[in-house]
Amino acid sequence: MSDTMDISVVIPVYNEEESIPELHQWISRALQPHGFLYEIILIDDGSGDDSWSKIQSIAQTDNKVKGIKFLRNYGKSAALNMGFRYASGNTIVTMDADLQDSPEEIPELHRMIQKQNYDLVSGWKKKRRDPISKTLPSKFFNLVTRSISGIPLHDFNCGLKAYRAAVIKQIDIYGEMHRYIPAIVKWSGFNRIGEKIVDHHPRKYGASKFGFERFIYGFLDLLSVTFVSKFKKRPMHFFGTMGTFSFVFGFIITLWIIGEKIYYNWWLNSLAPRDVVDQPLFFLALVLLVVGMQLFLAGFISEMITINANRKDDYLVEAQVGI
Repeated sequence: MSDTMDISVVIPVYNEEESIPELHQWISRALQPHGFLYEIILIDDGSGDDSWSKIQSIAQTDNKVKGIKFLRNYGKSAALNMGFRYASGNTIVTMDADLQDSPEEIPELHRMIQKQNYDLVSGWKKKRRDPISKTLPSKFFNLVTRSISGIPLHDFNCGLKAYRAAVIKQIDIYGEMHRYIPAIVKWSGFNRIGEKIVDHHPRKYGASKFGFERFIYGFLDLLSVTFVSKFKKRPMHFFGTMGTFSFVFGFIITLWIIGEKIYYNWWLNSLAPRDVVDQPLFFLALVLLVVGMQLFLAGFISEMITINANRKDDYLVEAQVGI
């Protein structure tokens, strides 16, 4: 057995008190026969049930289990980010706590990371055990995400993923960006992204914590992560370009209006058909000039913030066990 940690299993938990003991036993059965040195990190994302007590109880009997409890619900991305921070394994595996992801997949995911040299391997729930109200929007969501990100994955939102530790520890996950970790990884310069078909089991306890609104938020998050990944280090390239185009078009229209006025009044020695302020072009030019200046200033201010600001996580941790 290696002296270094082989696998860290990071699991966000939100109101999953029934499934936690069974999940712990399942992971142990899947990993112990292989002789892996592993740890299980459970992040209680402000659960309102008895999830934290279950985590504490398991951690007292198994020193491989570590637990972190948030003071309130911050979301799956925050839980994953905290788990990545404390994980010490060479391979970091994420999975959901609802028993729909199979721990039996972990050894092969670990092998693909360490032996096939992938930076990230994403699970593909090819045969989903969910109603059509979830599977159909999910297919459309994945199609759009594939098109925008350029990553040929079938299931971006699968909770079962494996990462090379050196890769995921350089990635900052916040908001609701957990759906787009593959895109963030790629745009950060790590291109070895693979996929593995994984088993998907029917939900055994409780109900899904996500409703239809997650698809609406998902597309908004996709636009956000696309913008942030491409322009985070150079916001002036976006705002400055848009502002310059707006200002130039506004300036051209302004010159046209002035030229028209001079042509009628001085060249033809007659009054223009109507006053400048009565023309729609005048107001269009005014708006374009003002918007152009505002966008340019927004880019300049964003550039200064990017240079000087250091991002700080503000997750309030209420309790820890085994850390």
